Amino acid sequence: MSESRRSFLQTASAGFGYLAFAGLSTIHASRVSGFYGGSEDEQSGNPLAPKAPHFPAKAKHVIFLCMQGGPSHIDTFDYKPQLAGDSGKTGSGARGGMRKLMASPWKFNRQGKSGLWISELLPEIGKHADELCLIRSMHCDQPIHPRAMTQMHTGNAQFVRPSLGAWTLYGLGTENESLPGYIALNPQAAAGQNYGSAFLPAIYQGTKVGRQAGPRPGMNRAGNNSAPLPDLTNPRISRSSQRLQIDLIQKLNQQKLKRDGEDANVEGIIESYELAFRMQDKLPELMDLSGESQKTLSLYGIGNNSTDNFGRQCLMARRFVEAGVRFIELSHGNWDHHQRLRDQLPDKCNEIDQPIAGLLADLKQRGLLEETLVIWGGEFGRTPDAQNGDGRDHNNKGYTTWMAGGGVRGGFSYGATDEHGGEAVENKCHVHDWHATILHMLGLDHERLTYRYAGRNFRLTDVYGTVIKDIVA
Repeated sequence: MSESRRSFLQTASAGFGYLAFAGLSTIHASRVSGFYGGSEDEQSGNPLAPKAPHFPAKAKHVIFLCMQGGPSHIDTFDYKPQLAGDSGKTGSGARGGMRKLMASPWKFNRQGKSGLWISELLPEIGKHADELCLIRSMHCDQPIHPRAMTQMHTGNAQFVRPSLGAWTLYGLGTENESLPGYIALNPQAAAGQNYGSAFLPAIYQGTKVGRQAGPRPGMNRAGNNSAPLPDLTNPRISRSSQRLQIDLIQKLNQQKLKRDGEDANVEGIIESYELAFRMQDKLPELMDLSGESQKTLSLYGIGNNSTDNFGRQCLMARRFVEAGVRFIELSHGNWDHHQRLRDQLPDKCNEIDQPIAGLLADLKQRGLLEETLVIWGGEFGRTPDAQNGDGRDHNNKGYTTWMAGGGVRGGFSYGATDEHGGEAVENKCHVHDWHATILHMLGLDHERLTYRYAGRNFRLTDVYGTVIKDIVA
């Protein structure tokens, strides 16, 4: 087999955990074995086949808008008039010492029929206030970025655990046999654990498309593919020859099955090879935005310098949902504003405001929002006191995330932080509760969605988590 073909399978199959051919021998499928031996659906030969939820689901798909760095809730979605009144007064800082409280430099306005308070920094998202369910009482255990980000994705900051997307795919499968069920758009270069599968079968981990600080995913302004997946095409061998190579390997695998009897590992290999081959056609087609109308491109802010990158991610997320992908995560970085908040936060908000508003509008007009759970949030929030005179420190004790569509109550605010926004005090929502609620919207009982590993049953929420039923429509 050529090095280019081997490189393609390493890339395109990254979300499935099956690495390249090793001569004509089988590949690393031993991690798949734990999945089989369960229900009849699980033994059907395709671990990505759609599975029935535990109970009727509100949502079929998830789009997770991940804001890396800890967006300031106090300046975006958590209106604190008392903070304005006490601005300049001295209080204890998040990490000890005394600091002066700092009011938000931006105005908040009531938006929509619901009257949700939303910052002037997000005027376009504010127009969709009646679709938003703000969770203003979030808290987590970690005050530092890497661990808090890992806990947000996996529920645990100390050990390697499967990601939220991997658990979702494990529980529900996917609806498109030519695409991965879990796609991570533009993730951090060193954030593999956040979309990984850990001890779940590797076929459930996310497929990375693009990465931060690299080529943006999707099409560039000239309409050309920006190569988000390296080695997607093979310059040394034709498509038909690739098919012959795979057919040879599959024939040998089938002979092994016939000789040795049922073998879940080999069956998993057969399916993964076929899926990787089909992806060569389907994935580039979905990522080609050249067929979208100018009206749609403008809706997402594509073509504007500040919104083009994230707008393309949002538009691709809609296309992936239409194609049946179960879980899509989009990443937007650099929300870590320890200083220069007044200069930098408006730019960050501007980069996401039009694209997210466009995504919500597009999903709604296509009848997809009611079955798609859109989630927005970062690993934690920021402090109400000033750092470096014009910044905010990390705050894991109280912050805001929001959900839209997928069966949540729109135009609704759940929970609250104290009068300054420093700590969750009302209807507190831990990351475990957040995870339990997301799974609930997908029809999955977080206490029943388990996987046996190393002698015990594991789940996303460990031994914690309570579904926030008040936000369910």
